[in-house]
Amino acid sequence: MFDKLEDILRHFEEIEEELMNPDLMNDQNKYRNLRKEHADLTEIVEKYKEYKAAQSSIEDSLAMLEEESDEEIREMAKEELNDCKQKVVKIEEELKILLLPKDPNDDKNVIVEIRGGAGGDEAALFAAELYRMYVMYAERNRWKIDMMNLNENGIGGFKEAIFMINGKGAYSKLKYESGVHRVQRVPVTESGGRIHTSTATVAIMPEAEEVDVELDMNDCKFDVFRSSGNGGQCVNTTDSAVRLTHVPTGIVISCQDEKSQLKNKDKAIRVLRSKLYELELEKAQSAEAEARKSQVGTGDRSEKIRTYNFPQGRVTEHRIKLTIYQIDDVMNGDLDQIIDSLIAADQAAKLLNMNGE
Repeated sequence: MFDKLEDILRHFEEIEEELMNPDLMNDQNKYRNLRKEHADLTEIVEKYKEYKAAQSSIEDSLAMLEEESDEEIREMAKEELNDCKQKVVKIEEELKILLLPKDPNDDKNVIVEIRGGAGGDEAALFAAELYRMYVMYAERNRWKIDMMNLNENGIGGFKEAIFMINGKGAYSKLKYESGVHRVQRVPVTESGGRIHTSTATVAIMPEAEEVDVELDMNDCKFDVFRSSGNGGQCVNTTDSAVRLTHVPTGIVISCQDEKSQLKNKDKAIRVLRSKLYELELEKAQSAEAEARKSQVGTGDRSEKIRTYNFPQGRVTEHRIKLTIYQIDDVMNGDLDQIIDSLIAADQAAKLLNMNGE
């Protein structure tokens, strides 16, 4: 590990030297790539420098213990030595995590699809609450929401909601949210007071750029139609909504949130590109099935990942057997405890897998 860290440190210093070269400004692409690589390596390098400083302090404390006879100074040196040893152990673990292979999609924006599942109107109402939960979580992180398509059921529920969350690191946080979310409660639509179980599915896709997916527009069929639902006079009286069909895969995407047909078309293409990119990722993950077994699930939409039990006020994350009794906070977008626990579990599984190889 430390040979690798020394190589990273040397490479980082070479990048810093290159960035100081005024001629580099003539090649903006190279400049941008170097800046990004510099930013990606900064945290590792700073942590490694912290490790080296702690090791140096250990050597100084040991030397002081050998040379000093003054008992008070020796006690101070012992205390410093113990502190630095603990610090070194902690930093070593942090460095192992920083050296784990980084998901190339982590910094990307995400496209989120939420659909009501089993449970009829109650499932649609729950889907709308999940949408609100993710919007509030995005606001906490100062991320921007961009609605793509919304299909409501007339009583405040969502049959389907497709939206984009724009923000650095959005995928790194939200990628664990894909799967079946289950709710247990007395539905608003139920007069008998019995607890029902309903579901909604969530799909999280990294936004794909043009370089990620080669999309042949000859494979795409566009239909326009009149938008429905909220949106004002223009939305409901012009053929601004767009239905995009990708013929080879049969994927169909509708976008009607914008008043402009061109803007809806652009959004539909962005969603399609991300869906095709997700298909490629799924193929790659299937090819690495053994590696995937060691990780927290991040993509299987049929996997029941979480239960929201309102009568007991609890949320249970099934993949890591975590239960918290703060359902109101969670539904108001406070997902940090759940998401941080999922990230930590995923990192621990990857470290275990790496150490076993």
